[in-house]
Amino acid sequence: MRDSSGGDLFDPLLIMDPDFSRASGSPNFEFAFNSVNFSDRVLRIEIMDDPPGSRIGGHGCETLADWARHRKRPRGEIGKEKATESGKCMGEHVFMQPETEECDDYEENHDEEAVAMIEESPLDLNQEGLNNSVGDDSESNELSWSTESSEAPRVKSIYISSAILAAKSPFFFKLFSNGMRESDQRHATLRIYASEEASLMELLSFMYSGKLSTTSPPLLLDILLAADKFEVVSCMRHCSQVLRSLPMTTDSALLYLDLPSSVSIAAAVQPLTDAAKEFLANKYKDLTKFQDEVLNLPLAAFEAILSSNDLQVASEDAIYDCVLKWARAQYPKLEERREILGSRLLRLIRFSHMTCRKLKKVLTCNDLDHEIAAKAVTEALLFKADAPHRQRILAADESTNRRFVERAYKYRPLKVVEFDRPYPQCIVYLDLKRDECAKLFPSGRVYSQAFHLGGQGFFLSAHCNVDQQNSLHCFGLFLGMQEKGSTSFTVDYEFAARTRPSGEFASKYKGYYTFTGGKAVGYRNLFATPWTSFMADDSLFFIDGVLHLRAELTIKQP
Repeated sequence: MRDSSGGDLFDPLLIMDPDFSRASGSPNFEFAFNSVNFSDRVLRIEIMDDPPGSRIGGHGCETLADWARHRKRPRGEIGKEKATESGKCMGEHVFMQPETEECDDYEENHDEEAVAMIEESPLDLNQEGLNNSVGDDSESNELSWSTESSEAPRVKSIYISSAILAAKSPFFFKLFSNGMRESDQRHATLRIYASEEASLMELLSFMYSGKLSTTSPPLLLDILLAADKFEVVSCMRHCSQVLRSLPMTTDSALLYLDLPSSVSIAAAVQPLTDAAKEFLANKYKDLTKFQDEVLNLPLAAFEAILSSNDLQVASEDAIYDCVLKWARAQYPKLEERREILGSRLLRLIRFSHMTCRKLKKVLTCNDLDHEIAAKAVTEALLFKADAPHRQRILAADESTNRRFVERAYKYRPLKVVEFDRPYPQCIVYLDLKRDECAKLFPSGRVYSQAFHLGGQGFFLSAHCNVDQQNSLHCFGLFLGMQEKGSTSFTVDYEFAARTRPSGEFASKYKGYYTFTGGKAVGYRNLFATPWTSFMADDSLFFIDGVLHLRAELTIKQP
Protein backbone atom coordinates (compact mmCIF):
# COMPACT_ATOMS: atom_id res chain seq x y z
CA MET A 1 0.00 0.00 0.00
CA ARG A 2 1.35 3.48 -0.85
CA ASP A 3 0.31 6.98 0.12
CA SER A 4 -0.28 9.84 -2.30
CA SER A 5 3.42 10.69 -2.31
CA GLY A 6 4.44 7.18 -3.25
CA GLY A 7 5.67 6.19 0.22
CA ASP A 8 5.04 2.76 1.71
CA LEU A 9 2.35 2.45 4.34
CA PHE A 10 1.64 -0.44 6.65
CA ASP A 11 -1.41 -2.46 5.72
CA PRO A 12 -3.23 -3.30 8.98
CA LEU A 13 -4.79 -6.35 7.32
CA LEU A 14 -1.36 -7.97 7.21
CA ILE A 15 -1.65 -8.65 10.90
CA MET A 16 -4.35 -11.20 10.06
CA ASP A 17 -2.07 -13.08 7.65
CA PRO A 18 -1.49 -16.64 8.96
CA ASP A 19 2.22 -16.20 8.22
CA PHE A 20 2.33 -13.67 11.01
CA SER A 21 1.10 -16.21 13.55
CA ARG A 22 3.65 -18.28 15.43
CA ALA A 23 3.64 -21.33 17.65
CA SER A 24 3.23 -19.03 20.62
CA GLY A 25 -0.24 -18.17 19.33
CA SER A 26 0.38 -14.41 19.37
CA PRO A 27 0.65 -11.99 16.43
CA ASN A 28 3.98 -11.45 14.68
CA PHE A 29 5.30 -7.88 14.94
CA GLU A 30 8.66 -8.64 13.36
CA PHE A 31 8.14 -5.79 10.91
CA ALA A 32 8.20 -3.32 13.81
CA PHE A 33 11.44 -4.48 15.44
CA ASN A 34 13.89 -1.56 15.69
CA SER A 35 11.75 0.52 13.34
CA VAL A 36 11.25 4.24 13.96
CA ASN A 37 7.81 4.18 12.31
CA PHE A 38 6.38 1.74 14.85
CA SER A 39 8.29 2.75 17.98
CA ASP A 40 7.71 5.30 20.69
CA ARG A 41 10.92 4.92 22.73
CA VAL A 42 14.64 4.28 22.40
CA LEU A 43 16.57 1.68 24.40
CA ARG A 44 20.24 2.54 24.88
CA ILE A 45 22.32 -0.57 25.63
CA GLU A 46 25.78 -0.01 27.13
CA ILE A 47 27.96 -3.07 26.59
CA MET A 48 30.89 -3.60 28.95
CA ASP A 49 33.80 -6.00 28.63
CA ASP A 50 33.35 -9.23 30.56
CA PRO A 51 35.17 -9.56 33.88
CA PRO A 52 38.46 -11.51 33.54
CA GLY A 53 37.86 -15.26 33.48
CA SER A 54 34.09 -15.05 33.27
CA ARG A 55 33.92 -16.35 29.70
CA ILE A 56 36.34 -17.82 27.19
CA GLY A 57 37.73 -14.88 25.30
CA GLY A 58 34.82 -12.78 26.45
CA HIS A 59 32.47 -14.52 24.03
CA GLY A 60 29.63 -17.03 24.38
CA CYS A 61 30.58 -20.61 25.19
CA GLU A 62 30.63 -23.20 22.44
CA THR A 63 29.45 -26.19 24.50
CA LEU A 64 27.19 -26.80 27.47
CA ALA A 65 30.21 -28.00 29.45
CA ASP A 66 31.89 -24.62 28.86
CA TRP A 67 28.64 -22.86 29.67
CA ALA A 68 28.39 -24.62 33.04
CA ARG A 69 32.09 -24.22 33.85
CA HIS A 70 32.18 -20.47 33.23
CA ARG A 71 28.90 -19.49 34.82
CA LYS A 72 29.66 -17.66 38.03
CA ARG A 73 26.28 -18.32 39.67
CA PRO A 74 22.62 -18.86 38.74
CA ARG A 75 21.46 -15.94 36.66
CA GLY A 76 18.00 -16.23 38.11
CA GLU A 77 19.44 -14.16 40.93
CA ILE A 78 20.51 -11.50 38.43
CA GLY A 79 18.13 -8.59 38.25
CA LYS A 80 16.22 -9.77 41.33
CA GLU A 81 18.48 -7.71 43.58
CA LYS A 82 17.97 -3.99 44.01
CA ALA A 83 20.82 -1.54 43.79
CA THR A 84 21.36 0.73 46.73
CA GLU A 85 23.86 3.09 45.19
CA SER A 86 24.76 4.44 41.78
CA GLY A 87 26.88 2.16 39.62
CA LYS A 88 26.53 -0.87 41.91
CA CYS A 89 27.07 -4.31 40.29
CA MET A 90 24.01 -6.59 40.42
CA GLY A 91 25.16 -10.12 39.73
CA GLU A 92 26.72 -10.20 36.28
CA HIS A 93 24.85 -7.08 35.17
CA VAL A 94 25.59 -3.45 35.92
CA PHE A 95 22.64 -1.12 35.35
CA MET A 96 22.85 2.65 35.32
CA GLN A 97 20.99 4.25 38.17
CA PRO A 98 18.85 7.43 37.97
CA GLU A 99 20.94 10.56 37.63
CA THR A 100 21.31 13.11 40.38
CA GLU A 101 18.20 15.07 39.60
CA GLU A 102 16.16 11.84 39.59
CA CYS A 103 17.41 10.43 42.89
CA ASP A 104 14.48 11.74 44.89
CA ASP A 105 12.01 9.93 42.67
CA TYR A 106 14.08 6.76 42.85
CA GLU A 107 14.39 6.80 46.62
CA GLU A 108 10.68 7.37 47.01
CA ASN A 109 9.87 4.42 44.78
CA HIS A 110 12.68 1.98 45.59
CA ASP A 111 10.14 -0.85 45.80
CA GLU A 112 9.58 -0.68 42.05
CA GLU A 113 11.90 -3.38 40.65
CA ALA A 114 11.75 -1.99 37.13
CA VAL A 115 13.21 1.35 38.22
CA ALA A 116 16.14 -0.36 39.89
CA MET A 117 17.22 -1.93 36.62
CA ILE A 118 16.51 0.62 33.88
CA GLU A 119 16.81 4.36 33.98
CA GLU A 120 15.11 6.81 31.69
CA SER A 121 17.53 9.11 29.96
CA PRO A 122 16.82 12.85 30.28
CA LEU A 123 17.46 13.15 26.54
CA ASP A 124 14.60 13.80 24.14
CA LEU A 125 14.26 12.13 20.76
CA ASN A 126 15.09 15.40 19.02
CA GLN A 127 18.23 16.07 21.05
CA GLU A 128 21.75 15.88 19.71
CA GLY A 129 22.99 12.37 19.01
CA LEU A 130 19.68 11.13 17.60
CA ASN A 131 18.88 13.83 15.10
CA ASN A 132 20.87 12.14 12.37
CA SER A 133 18.95 8.89 12.63
CA VAL A 134 15.47 10.24 13.29
CA GLY A 135 15.14 13.59 11.69
CA ASP A 136 16.96 13.12 8.38
CA ASP A 137 15.68 11.64 5.12
CA SER A 138 17.84 8.48 5.11
CA GLU A 139 16.46 5.53 3.20
CA SER A 140 16.40 3.21 6.23
CA ASN A 141 14.09 3.60 9.20
CA GLU A 142 16.33 1.39 11.31
CA LEU A 143 18.44 3.01 13.99
CA SER A 144 22.17 2.37 13.41
CA TRP A 145 24.40 0.95 16.13
CA SER A 146 26.65 3.60 17.65
CA THR A 147 30.03 2.97 19.29
CA GLU A 148 31.72 5.16 21.85
CA SER A 149 35.44 5.49 22.56
CA SER A 150 37.43 2.47 23.71
CA GLU A 151 37.55 3.82 27.27
CA ALA A 152 33.76 3.86 27.56
CA PRO A 153 31.22 1.04 27.15
CA ARG A 154 30.25 0.18 23.60
CA VAL A 155 26.73 1.45 22.93
CA LYS A 156 23.82 0.14 20.90
CA SER A 157 20.63 2.09 20.53
CA ILE A 158 17.44 0.43 19.39
CA TYR A 159 13.92 1.62 18.77
CA ILE A 160 11.33 -0.13 20.93
CA SER A 161 7.56 -0.17 21.16
CA SER A 162 6.41 0.15 24.75
CA ALA A 163 3.06 -1.48 23.88
CA ILE A 164 4.66 -4.60 22.39
CA LEU A 165 7.22 -5.03 25.16
CA ALA A 166 4.62 -4.39 27.86
CA ALA A 167 2.30 -6.98 26.31
CA LYS A 168 5.05 -9.63 26.43
CA SER A 169 6.68 -8.76 29.74
CA PRO A 170 5.21 -7.76 33.13
CA PHE A 171 8.61 -6.18 33.82
CA PHE A 172 8.24 -3.71 30.95
CA PHE A 173 4.54 -3.26 31.67
CA LYS A 174 5.37 -2.04 35.17
CA LEU A 175 8.18 0.12 33.83
CA PHE A 176 6.00 1.90 31.27
CA SER A 177 2.82 2.20 33.36
CA ASN A 178 3.94 2.95 36.90
CA GLY A 179 2.98 6.60 36.59
CA MET A 180 6.36 7.91 37.67
CA ARG A 181 8.47 10.47 35.93
CA GLU A 182 10.60 7.83 34.24
CA SER A 183 7.60 6.19 32.56
CA ASP A 184 6.88 9.41 30.61
CA GLN A 185 10.33 9.75 29.09
CA ARG A 186 11.46 8.42 25.75
CA HIS A 187 14.82 6.82 26.59
CA ALA A 188 15.88 3.87 28.77
CA THR A 189 19.49 2.87 29.43
CA LEU A 190 20.62 -0.67 30.13
CA ARG A 191 24.17 -1.79 30.88
CA ILE A 192 25.20 -5.39 30.22
CA TYR A 193 28.32 -7.50 29.69
CA ALA A 194 29.52 -8.38 26.21
CA SER A 195 28.77 -12.07 26.68
CA GLU A 196 25.11 -11.19 27.32
CA GLU A 197 24.61 -9.14 24.20
CA ALA A 198 23.55 -12.00 21.94
CA SER A 199 20.96 -13.36 24.37
CA LEU A 200 19.46 -9.92 25.02
CA MET A 201 19.11 -9.14 21.31
CA GLU A 202 17.55 -12.55 20.67
CA LEU A 203 15.09 -11.92 23.51
CA LEU A 204 14.08 -8.50 22.21
CA SER A 205 13.62 -9.94 18.71
CA PHE A 206 11.52 -12.80 20.09
CA MET A 207 9.20 -10.37 21.84
CA TYR A 208 8.33 -8.99 18.42
CA SER A 209 8.43 -12.10 16.23
CA GLY A 210 7.80 -15.07 18.51
CA LYS A 211 10.82 -16.92 17.10
CA LEU A 212 14.56 -17.32 17.68
CA SER A 213 17.36 -17.51 15.14
CA THR A 214 19.45 -20.08 17.05
CA THR A 215 19.32 -23.71 18.15
CA SER A 216 22.62 -23.55 20.04
CA PRO A 217 21.99 -25.03 23.53
CA PRO A 218 24.37 -22.62 25.34
CA LEU A 219 22.78 -19.58 23.71
CA LEU A 220 19.28 -20.95 24.28
CA LEU A 221 20.07 -21.27 27.98
CA ASP A 222 21.38 -17.71 28.07
CA ILE A 223 18.21 -16.51 26.35
CA LEU A 224 16.05 -18.51 28.74
CA LEU A 225 17.70 -16.93 31.77
CA ALA A 226 17.44 -13.46 30.25
CA ALA A 227 13.75 -14.13 29.56
CA ASP A 228 13.28 -15.13 33.18
CA LYS A 229 14.84 -11.90 34.39
CA PHE A 230 12.55 -9.80 32.20
CA GLU A 231 9.54 -12.08 32.86
CA VAL A 232 9.01 -13.12 29.24
CA VAL A 233 7.39 -16.45 30.02
CA SER A 234 6.53 -17.21 26.39
CA CYS A 235 10.23 -17.06 25.48
CA MET A 236 11.17 -19.28 28.42
CA ARG A 237 8.68 -21.89 27.26
CA HIS A 238 9.89 -21.62 23.68
CA CYS A 239 13.52 -22.12 24.72
CA SER A 240 12.48 -25.05 26.89
CA GLN A 241 10.61 -26.65 23.99
CA VAL A 242 13.54 -26.25 21.58
CA LEU A 243 16.01 -27.65 24.12
CA ARG A 244 13.77 -30.68 24.67
CA SER A 245 13.76 -31.36 20.94
CA LEU A 246 17.57 -31.44 20.78
CA PRO A 247 19.67 -34.53 21.63
CA MET A 248 20.28 -34.68 25.37
CA THR A 249 23.48 -35.70 27.14
CA THR A 250 24.32 -36.26 30.78
CA ASP A 251 25.96 -32.80 30.93
CA SER A 252 22.92 -31.06 29.46
CA ALA A 253 20.50 -33.03 31.65
CA LEU A 254 22.41 -31.97 34.78
CA LEU A 255 22.20 -28.33 33.69
CA TYR A 256 18.47 -28.59 33.05
CA LEU A 257 17.91 -30.12 36.48
CA ASP A 258 19.52 -27.04 38.01
CA LEU A 259 17.25 -24.59 36.17
CA PRO A 260 14.46 -24.40 38.79
CA SER A 261 17.01 -23.07 41.29
CA SER A 262 18.38 -20.60 38.70
CA VAL A 263 15.12 -19.00 37.58
CA SER A 264 12.23 -17.32 39.35
CA ILE A 265 9.52 -18.73 37.05
CA ALA A 266 10.24 -22.42 37.59
CA ALA A 267 6.95 -23.60 36.07
CA ALA A 268 8.07 -22.39 32.63
CA VAL A 269 11.02 -24.82 32.61
CA GLN A 270 9.31 -27.74 34.38
CA PRO A 271 8.77 -29.75 31.15
CA LEU A 272 12.49 -29.46 30.38
CA THR A 273 13.40 -30.49 33.91
CA ASP A 274 11.06 -33.48 33.68
CA ALA A 275 12.63 -34.50 30.37
CA ALA A 276 16.09 -34.35 31.98
CA LYS A 277 14.92 -36.57 34.84
CA GLU A 278 13.48 -39.07 32.38
CA PHE A 279 16.71 -39.09 30.35
CA LEU A 280 18.86 -39.78 33.42
CA ALA A 281 16.48 -42.45 34.74
CA ASN A 282 16.55 -44.25 31.38
CA LYS A 283 20.30 -43.96 30.92
CA TYR A 284 21.13 -45.30 34.36
CA LYS A 285 18.25 -47.71 34.86
CA ASP A 286 20.73 -50.62 34.94
CA LEU A 287 22.04 -49.44 38.27
CA THR A 288 24.43 -52.35 38.72
CA LYS A 289 26.16 -51.65 35.40
CA PHE A 290 26.55 -47.90 36.00
CA GLN A 291 26.97 -47.86 39.78
CA ASP A 292 30.41 -46.20 39.78
CA GLU A 293 29.17 -43.42 37.50
CA VAL A 294 25.96 -42.96 39.47
CA LEU A 295 27.89 -42.55 42.73
CA ASN A 296 29.54 -39.42 41.28
CA LEU A 297 26.30 -37.72 40.20
CA PRO A 298 24.95 -34.70 42.10
CA LEU A 299 21.97 -34.96 44.43
CA ALA A 300 19.27 -33.83 41.98
CA ALA A 301 20.36 -36.40 39.38
CA PHE A 302 20.62 -39.16 41.99
CA GLU A 303 17.09 -38.38 43.18
CA ALA A 304 15.78 -38.49 39.60
CA ILE A 305 17.23 -41.98 39.15
CA LEU A 306 15.93 -43.29 42.47
CA SER A 307 12.42 -42.02 41.63
CA SER A 308 12.16 -44.34 38.62
CA ASN A 309 9.99 -47.47 38.75
CA ASP A 310 12.04 -49.08 35.97
CA LEU A 311 15.39 -49.46 37.69
CA GLN A 312 16.91 -52.83 36.82
CA VAL A 313 18.35 -54.02 40.13
CA ALA A 314 18.52 -57.32 41.93
CA SER A 315 16.25 -56.10 44.71
CA GLU A 316 15.40 -53.04 46.77
CA ASP A 317 18.18 -54.14 49.11
CA ALA A 318 20.63 -53.13 46.36
CA ILE A 319 18.98 -49.68 46.15
CA TYR A 320 19.44 -49.21 49.89
CA ASP A 321 23.12 -50.20 49.70
CA CYS A 322 23.66 -47.83 46.76
CA VAL A 323 22.07 -44.91 48.64
CA LEU A 324 24.36 -45.47 51.62
CA LYS A 325 27.44 -45.63 49.36
CA TRP A 326 26.45 -42.40 47.60
CA ALA A 327 25.76 -40.57 50.88
CA ARG A 328 29.04 -41.69 52.44
CA ALA A 329 30.99 -40.60 49.36
CA GLN A 330 29.27 -37.23 48.97
CA TYR A 331 28.86 -36.34 52.66
CA PRO A 332 31.83 -37.54 54.74
CA LYS A 333 30.54 -35.80 57.88
CA LEU A 334 28.04 -37.95 59.76
CA GLU A 335 25.69 -35.10 60.73
CA GLU A 336 25.42 -33.86 57.15
CA ARG A 337 24.96 -37.40 55.88
CA ARG A 338 22.14 -38.09 58.31
CA GLU A 339 20.45 -34.85 57.31
CA ILE A 340 20.53 -35.52 53.55
CA LEU A 341 19.43 -39.12 54.02
CA GLY A 342 16.55 -38.20 56.31
CA SER A 343 15.30 -35.20 54.35
CA ARG A 344 15.89 -36.21 50.73
CA LEU A 345 16.85 -39.83 50.05
CA LEU A 346 15.16 -42.28 52.42
CA ARG A 347 11.74 -41.35 51.06
CA LEU A 348 12.86 -42.68 47.66
CA ILE A 349 13.72 -46.15 48.98
CA ARG A 350 10.88 -48.71 48.71
CA PHE A 351 11.37 -50.25 52.16
CA SER A 352 8.21 -52.32 51.75
CA HIS A 353 9.98 -54.43 49.10
CA MET A 354 13.20 -54.97 51.03
CA THR A 355 13.94 -58.30 52.67
CA CYS A 356 13.36 -58.68 56.39
CA ARG A 357 17.04 -59.45 56.92
CA LYS A 358 17.99 -56.11 55.39
CA LEU A 359 15.27 -54.28 57.32
CA LYS A 360 16.88 -55.52 60.53
CA LYS A 361 20.15 -53.91 59.42
CA VAL A 362 18.32 -50.64 58.70
CA LEU A 363 17.35 -50.42 62.37
CA THR A 364 20.98 -50.63 63.48
CA CYS A 365 22.55 -48.44 60.77
CA ASN A 366 24.47 -45.56 62.35
CA ASP A 367 24.11 -43.40 59.22
CA LEU A 368 20.36 -43.06 59.77
CA ASP A 369 18.34 -41.17 62.32
CA HIS A 370 16.88 -43.87 64.57
CA GLU A 371 13.33 -42.49 64.63
CA ILE A 372 13.18 -42.10 60.84
CA ALA A 373 14.60 -45.59 60.31
CA ALA A 374 12.20 -47.16 62.81
CA LYS A 375 9.21 -45.46 61.16
CA ALA A 376 10.27 -46.67 57.69
CA VAL A 377 10.77 -50.26 58.86
CA THR A 378 7.48 -50.34 60.77
CA GLU A 379 5.58 -49.11 57.72
CA ALA A 380 7.32 -51.72 55.55
CA LEU A 381 6.45 -54.58 57.91
CA LEU A 382 2.82 -53.48 58.12
CA PHE A 383 2.66 -53.42 54.32
CA LYS A 384 4.13 -56.93 54.09
CA ALA A 385 1.56 -58.20 56.59
CA ASP A 386 -1.36 -56.59 54.75
CA ALA A 387 -3.71 -58.52 52.49
CA PRO A 388 -2.72 -58.62 48.78
CA HIS A 389 -5.70 -56.56 47.65
CA ARG A 390 -4.85 -53.89 50.25
CA GLN A 391 -1.27 -53.85 49.00
CA ARG A 392 -2.49 -53.25 45.45
CA ILE A 393 -4.71 -50.38 46.63
CA LEU A 394 -1.79 -48.74 48.41
CA ALA A 395 0.46 -49.17 45.38
CA ALA A 396 -2.21 -47.61 43.14
CA ASP A 397 -2.63 -44.55 45.38
CA GLU A 398 -0.90 -41.69 43.57
CA SER A 399 -0.09 -39.93 46.83
CA THR A 400 1.89 -42.90 48.20
CA ASN A 401 2.75 -45.09 45.22
CA ARG A 402 6.47 -44.22 45.21
CA ARG A 403 6.81 -46.03 48.52
CA PHE A 404 4.90 -49.16 47.57
CA VAL A 405 5.24 -49.69 43.81
CA GLU A 406 7.62 -52.49 42.83
CA ARG A 407 10.51 -51.69 40.51
CA ALA A 408 11.83 -53.91 37.70
CA TYR A 409 13.62 -56.18 40.15
CA LYS A 410 15.78 -58.99 38.84
CA TYR A 411 14.57 -61.08 41.79
CA ARG A 412 10.87 -61.01 42.69
CA PRO A 413 9.98 -59.79 46.21
CA LEU A 414 8.53 -62.31 48.64
CA LYS A 415 6.46 -62.30 51.78
CA VAL A 416 8.07 -64.61 54.32
CA VAL A 417 6.73 -65.82 57.68
CA GLU A 418 9.33 -67.57 59.85
CA PHE A 419 8.95 -69.85 62.87
CA ASP A 420 11.71 -71.07 65.19
CA ARG A 421 9.58 -73.36 67.35
CA PRO A 422 8.66 -76.12 67.73
CA TYR A 423 10.99 -76.59 64.74
CA PRO A 424 12.51 -74.34 62.03
CA GLN A 425 9.84 -73.52 59.46
CA CYS A 426 8.96 -70.78 56.98
CA ILE A 427 5.99 -69.98 54.77
CA VAL A 428 6.85 -68.09 51.58
CA TYR A 429 4.34 -66.18 49.42
CA LEU A 430 5.17 -65.32 45.79
CA ASP A 431 2.84 -63.22 43.63
CA LEU A 432 3.30 -63.04 39.86
CA LYS A 433 1.30 -60.75 37.58
CA ARG A 434 -0.26 -62.12 34.42
CA ASP A 435 1.99 -60.06 32.16
CA GLU A 436 5.05 -61.30 34.06
CA CYS A 437 3.98 -64.88 33.44
CA ALA A 438 3.28 -64.13 29.77
CA LYS A 439 6.88 -62.97 29.34
CA LEU A 440 8.12 -66.40 30.42
CA PHE A 441 6.90 -68.03 27.22
CA PRO A 442 8.41 -70.05 25.59
CA SER A 443 11.42 -70.87 27.80
CA GLY A 444 11.87 -68.06 30.32
CA ARG A 445 12.20 -68.16 34.06
CA VAL A 446 11.96 -65.71 36.96
CA TYR A 447 13.70 -65.99 40.32
CA SER A 448 12.56 -64.81 43.74
CA GLN A 449 14.58 -62.98 46.34
CA ALA A 450 16.50 -65.21 48.72
CA PHE A 451 14.97 -66.31 51.98
CA HIS A 452 16.54 -68.26 54.82
CA LEU A 453 15.74 -71.38 56.78
CA GLY A 454 18.07 -72.90 59.33
CA GLY A 455 20.81 -70.46 58.35
CA GLN A 456 20.72 -71.52 54.67
CA GLY A 457 19.57 -69.42 51.74
CA PHE A 458 16.78 -70.68 49.45
CA PHE A 459 14.86 -69.25 46.48
CA LEU A 460 11.81 -70.00 44.31
CA SER A 461 11.88 -70.00 40.51
CA ALA A 462 8.95 -70.04 38.09
CA HIS A 463 9.52 -71.56 34.63
CA CYS A 464 7.82 -72.00 31.32
CA ASN A 465 8.64 -75.64 30.52
CA VAL A 466 7.81 -78.26 27.94
CA ASP A 467 5.94 -81.15 29.51
CA GLN A 468 7.91 -84.33 28.83
CA GLN A 469 4.79 -86.48 28.45
CA ASN A 470 2.76 -84.50 25.92
CA SER A 471 5.37 -81.97 24.69
CA LEU A 472 3.12 -79.01 25.58
CA HIS A 473 4.29 -75.82 27.26
CA CYS A 474 3.28 -75.50 30.90
CA PHE A 475 3.95 -73.54 34.11
CA GLY A 476 6.47 -74.96 36.57
CA LEU A 477 7.63 -74.01 40.06
CA PHE A 478 10.93 -75.00 41.70
CA LEU A 479 12.65 -74.61 45.07
CA GLY A 480 16.44 -74.26 45.16
CA MET A 481 19.18 -73.85 47.73
CA GLN A 482 21.39 -70.83 47.21
CA GLU A 483 24.73 -71.87 48.66
CA LYS A 484 27.05 -74.17 46.75
CA GLY A 485 29.29 -76.67 48.47
CA SER A 486 29.09 -79.86 50.51
CA THR A 487 26.36 -78.65 52.89
CA SER A 488 23.18 -80.73 52.72
CA PHE A 489 19.71 -80.10 54.12
CA THR A 490 16.64 -82.31 54.16
CA VAL A 491 13.48 -80.22 53.88
CA ASP A 492 9.78 -81.07 53.89
CA TYR A 493 8.07 -78.80 51.33
CA GLU A 494 4.60 -78.09 50.00
CA PHE A 495 3.58 -76.00 46.96
CA ALA A 496 0.11 -74.41 46.99
CA ALA A 497 -1.87 -71.86 44.95
CA ARG A 498 -5.00 -69.79 45.49
CA THR A 499 -7.64 -70.26 42.79
CA ARG A 500 -10.53 -68.21 44.27
CA PRO A 501 -10.41 -64.67 45.71
CA SER A 502 -11.93 -65.72 49.03
CA GLY A 503 -10.56 -69.24 49.04
CA GLU A 504 -7.68 -70.81 50.88
CA PHE A 505 -4.48 -71.94 49.23
CA ALA A 506 -4.99 -75.34 47.64
CA SER A 507 -2.09 -77.79 47.93
CA LYS A 508 -0.62 -78.88 44.59
CA TYR A 509 2.41 -80.96 45.51
CA LYS A 510 4.26 -81.92 48.66
CA GLY A 511 7.28 -84.03 49.54
CA TYR A 512 10.74 -83.91 51.01
CA TYR A 513 14.14 -83.43 49.46
CA THR A 514 17.76 -83.48 50.57
CA PHE A 515 19.38 -80.35 49.18
CA THR A 516 23.03 -79.93 48.36
CA GLY A 517 24.57 -76.69 47.14
CA GLY A 518 23.14 -75.55 43.81
CA LYS A 519 20.39 -78.19 43.63
CA ALA A 520 16.64 -77.56 43.17
CA VAL A 521 13.40 -79.53 43.33
CA GLY A 522 10.02 -78.78 41.78
CA TYR A 523 7.34 -79.63 39.23
CA ARG A 524 7.43 -78.89 35.52
CA ASN A 525 3.63 -78.71 35.26
CA LEU A 526 2.41 -77.34 38.59
CA PHE A 527 -1.24 -77.02 37.53
CA ALA A 528 -1.39 -80.10 35.24
CA THR A 529 -2.66 -77.93 32.40
CA PRO A 530 -1.23 -76.63 29.08
CA TRP A 531 0.23 -73.12 28.93
CA THR A 532 -2.62 -71.81 26.77
CA SER A 533 -5.20 -72.86 29.36
CA PHE A 534 -3.06 -71.51 32.17
CA MET A 535 -2.83 -68.07 30.49
CA ALA A 536 -6.44 -67.91 29.22
CA ASP A 537 -8.45 -64.78 30.05
CA ASP A 538 -10.92 -66.87 32.05
CA SER A 539 -8.17 -68.83 33.77
CA LEU A 540 -8.90 -70.02 37.30
CA PHE A 541 -5.33 -69.41 38.35
CA PHE A 542 -5.24 -65.59 38.15
CA ILE A 543 -7.14 -63.49 40.69
CA ASP A 544 -7.43 -59.88 39.55
CA GLY A 545 -4.55 -60.57 37.18
CA VAL A 546 -2.25 -62.01 39.86
CA LEU A 547 -1.05 -65.58 40.42
CA HIS A 548 -0.74 -66.31 44.15
CA LEU A 549 1.73 -69.04 45.09
CA ARG A 550 2.82 -70.40 48.45
CA ALA A 551 5.70 -72.64 49.49
CA GLU A 552 5.87 -74.08 52.99
CA LEU A 553 9.25 -75.40 54.13
CA THR A 554 10.18 -77.30 57.28
CA ILE A 555 13.53 -78.74 58.23
CA LYS A 556 12.98 -82.48 58.40
CA GLN A 557 13.41 -83.79 61.91
CA PRO A 558 15.63 -86.82 62.57
